[in-house]
Amino acid sequence: MAENKFKDAMEKKGPGTGASIFSTLEKRLRLENYFEEGFPVQYLPKILFAMVLSLLYIGNTHYAEKTTRAIDRLQTEVEDLRADYTTLKADMMFASKQSEVARRVKPLGLTESLQPPFKIVVNTDEY
Repeated sequence: MAENKFKDAMEKKGPGTGASIFSTLEKRLRLENYFEEGFPVQYLPKILFAMVLSLLYIGNTHYAEKTTRAIDRLQTEVEDLRADYTTLKADMMFASKQSEVARRVKPLGLTESLQPPFKIVVNTDEY
């Protein structure tokens, strides 16, 4: 049977000569020694717990970033609405001045009363 020369050539190259980081890491850690007798089941709960915690951490980070973006968007909207409110309030204050109201109703033929207002008194027995 022929020898596997490709595998021997790859083993001779070593780290830094084209071998991937993962293969170098696997050679350094000697992970195959841990799995010679099968998968170490006693570590499974700890691994699953770490995975669940990491998933919760990632999910919480995404939720926090989404909430932060929503808060920033709403703050910008509130600032715009506050500016609109201030502008509209100033316009209403100007439009409700007596001189401005008199100027706007003059084309309709209405004029300001020159007599002061008076109080209408109704007796209780007349009511």
